[in-house]
Amino acid sequence: MKVREYFILIAVVSTLLIAAIALVWPPVLWFFVVIGPLILMGVIDMLQKEHTIRRNFPILGRFRYMLESIRPEIQQYFVETDTEGRPLNRILRSLVYRRAKGLTDTEPFGTQMDVYHAGYEWMEHSMYAKNNPMEIGEFPRLKIGGKDCLQPYSSSLLNISAMSFGSLSDRAILAMNKGAKMGNFAHNTGEGGISEYHLRHGGDLIWQIGTGYFGCRNDDGTFNAETFRDNALRPEVKMIEIKLSQGAKPGHGGILPAIKNTEEISKVRHVKPGVAVHSPPSHSAFSDPIQFMHFIKKLRDLSDGKPVGFKLCLGRKQEFMDFCEAMIYTEIQPDFITVDGGEGGTGASPVEFSNTMGMPLREGLIFVHDTLVGFGLRENIKVIVAGKIISGFHIARAIALGADGCNSARAMMLAVGCIQALQCNMNTCPTGVATQNKSLTRGLVVEDKAVRVKNFQQATVHSLLELVAAAGLDTPGELNRSHISKRVGMYNIKTYDEIYPYMKEGSLLQIDSIPDNYKRYFQLTRIMK
Repeated sequence: MKVREYFILIAVVSTLLIAAIALVWPPVLWFFVVIGPLILMGVIDMLQKEHTIRRNFPILGRFRYMLESIRPEIQQYFVETDTEGRPLNRILRSLVYRRAKGLTDTEPFGTQMDVYHAGYEWMEHSMYAKNNPMEIGEFPRLKIGGKDCLQPYSSSLLNISAMSFGSLSDRAILAMNKGAKMGNFAHNTGEGGISEYHLRHGGDLIWQIGTGYFGCRNDDGTFNAETFRDNALRPEVKMIEIKLSQGAKPGHGGILPAIKNTEEISKVRHVKPGVAVHSPPSHSAFSDPIQFMHFIKKLRDLSDGKPVGFKLCLGRKQEFMDFCEAMIYTEIQPDFITVDGGEGGTGASPVEFSNTMGMPLREGLIFVHDTLVGFGLRENIKVIVAGKIISGFHIARAIALGADGCNSARAMMLAVGCIQALQCNMNTCPTGVATQNKSLTRGLVVEDKAVRVKNFQQATVHSLLELVAAAGLDTPGELNRSHISKRVGMYNIKTYDEIYPYMKEGSLLQIDSIPDNYKRYFQLTRIMK
């Protein structure tokens, strides 16, 4: 028997014993009246499967829900703010929870945002709005795979963003992957390698290769082609993503604390257990853009032609232009590029990096899209975005600005029960989501949380399609920058195509057509001088 089962048995026996004594010795009756219900509540808390906090902390966990009914936890900022500049964490998190639980996501009393606050955005609807007949099984898909890809992938418009096993618990990984399988969308492994929990339910995987080459590394931390091929050929692996940087801490690298580096995790990552594991800030397999393009080709060849792309939080603009020039020079292109925003990130990171390093998502996305267009590369390269993607509007805005699809990490964590306790790096996550402590992870019920992950993803994509229909469009791909307006001042409103004019196709290939705001970067590029 498990410890939990022993506790329940002892609680039931104790209750029955106290009740029996109370029948023959009346003074004990008051004790039974007070303690009996508490024991019963504790047993109910441990047996129920809906609330992880109550399963892990019987009786005491109930106070969390009581306090939340008065004022939910407000821990950190999302993109939008309310009339007084306060975070809309409560509103967006409530949206995730309602969708995950299959509840209605409608709200009374109109908008909860100040529409006259600078920065407020809205989508322009049409007098000729369309009906939205698409059911869940008919959601549009995104084909990812360029000219050299032999196994293109039909992707959902919204997938699970990169979060590693080790950072997340085994049960959180199981719930997300099972939800992805049920909802027919993809699950990014994060840079921590492919574990059995990524494979057990057979959900589609995007295998992320980071600077530590976890799951495909030699003892000295360098890339191992043989072990890469073994994992890349798994049928569950649909795409390979090379992580250059992430929004939470671009240019910093990562760390798995020793307390979370268990024997099991060390086997997945090919490292020694019980020690802190560092991911260096940059790759050792390549050191310039041309080598990087050949590395992309190498991974594509080793995986028998599966889509290969890379993820970055944009930093120096000329370095991305170097990549584009290298694509032209080598005739090697990635199949997709994932743009992470400097405001993104679900794991712990240095405050200075999370707050001040890396380009925000919108500016990064626009620059990547426009630069690819300017070099004539956009047609065969899909652009995916990540960085606080929570709602259908967030997806619509990203597509309008130039994205093809989106990934979400934060919302998926909320869907499996995260309450943003901000203990991700301490191995003490009370909901069992971001910890390797078995006494805490046991409270997370995979079957219940997998359904919530599926529900959230499907409800959010459906919301996107409703917004598209309200704009008078047939598909999300018809969205463009003119469909989103932004208040840039109390009396000044602009659409995004006015704020960020479109780049002309191929305009960066000829000196006389290079836009003025790009000319300075050409003076710094290294490849095609």
